[in-house]
Amino acid sequence: MATILNIETSGKICSVALTRDGMVEYQLEDHEGMRHAEVLAPFVEKCILELKRKDIPLDAVAVSIGPGSYTGLRIGLSLAKGLAFSRNIPLIGVSTLQILAVKAMFRNLDFKGDELLVPMIDARRMEVFTGVYDFALNPVEGPGSKILDNESYQDLLKDRTLYFMGDGSDKAMDVIKSDNAFWISGLMPMARDMLALSEKYYREGNFLDLAYATPEYLKEYQTTVANNKLKE
Repeated sequence: MATILNIETSGKICSVALTRDGMVEYQLEDHEGMRHAEVLAPFVEKCILELKRKDIPLDAVAVSIGPGSYTGLRIGLSLAKGLAFSRNIPLIGVSTLQILAVKAMFRNLDFKGDELLVPMIDARRMEVFTGVYDFALNPVEGPGSKILDNESYQDLLKDRTLYFMGDGSDKAMDVIKSDNAFWISGLMPMARDMLALSEKYYREGNFLDLAYATPEYLKEYQTTVANNKLKE
């Protein structure tokens, strides 16, 4: 029976969840935008106090490792590393795309099991971070970044049913036209949705290296420079 502190900071929502034996024991969420640097540490501290109150040891820390917000992922992983190191407990990394895929599985949509799940995280313009997964979370395509157009996924849609989800899927709806394409709206990655994956990885001993673990950005981070700076 493992107690895991799950941290999700890949998107606009900052959330933490204490999970134990397949249940969410305690959770906190902030929906006010990109305030991760402000709210994450206090959230984690409250979780630690909750563990002390219940006299429960912490067995591992799990963190979403991307893709997603460059800043959010760095904040989440840095704090998770520090906590795991200070307590000498394992660090678990969970794909943000797989978090969304698992969340979709539990939506009770009468899946037959042969459908494909396509989580999408919004990037610039018509670009998304995405992957295609079967119900065993085996990657059929990707993960990686993709520029969406009307040819996207057409080879898979000829023979398979695809379910699209995540904050990048709205853009896909505008260009992907097929009777085999369906959308699950309103799915955002949350710490509580990490439960199944983080517990699975804990049982398997699938841990990150504290010294070398980095977020999975799926593309090189780019900065922009103001025009007046370029002219100087």
